[in-house]
Amino acid sequence: MNILISPEAAAWFKRELSLQEGAYIRLFPRYSSGGGLHPGFSLGIATEQPGRPAVQFGEGGLTFYMEEQDLWYMEGYNLSIVYSEAEDDIEYKYEPVPVA
Repeated sequence: MNILISPEAAAWFKRELSLQEGAYIRLFPRYSSGGGLHPGFSLGIATEQPGRPAVQFGEGGLTFYMEEQDLWYMEGYNLSIVYSEAEDDIEYKYEPVPVA
């Protein structure tokens, strides 16, 4: 599993969440009426220090990560977080990991 964050998406996080360089963004599955990869769940975000990070990715002075217990949500997928100028929002793009 890889997580890619575009520079524009990182700038959006900084602006929308009033973050400074060095801040952490946790990505985690949360209960939701909407949908992401799994019915009843979507990807949530929190600005908190890592506890037991399994994966970390940096962009724009921010560190994005997922904790060990949350990896089930992304199993078999890569994630790209991109900025949509038309919506002035971020988009999550899930792509299946090719099977070798």
